[in-house]
Amino acid sequence: MNLEEILPGIRARVSKIVNAGDSQGDIRIQLEDIGFLPGEQVEVLRKGLLGQGPILVRVGSSTFALRESEARMVEVETL
Repeated sequence: MNLEEILPGIRARVSKIVNAGDSQGDIRIQLEDIGFLPGEQVEVLRKGLLGQGPILVRVGSSTFALRESEARMVEVETL
């Protein structure tokens, strides 16, 4: 399951970051740099209108807005 599929209020743990293609390698590195590392706890706080658009996510003690394509790269398992 990926981070885009998680409903708001559900906590999960990052299992891995996957590359969706060669052009997404830099995004993978950026996600890891801001804290999306295997074993890190994450929580989806809010999704955009009608479940579309940016996804507000808390990882550790930081909060970030991710694009749907970025959220699909973060593989998680629910807690």
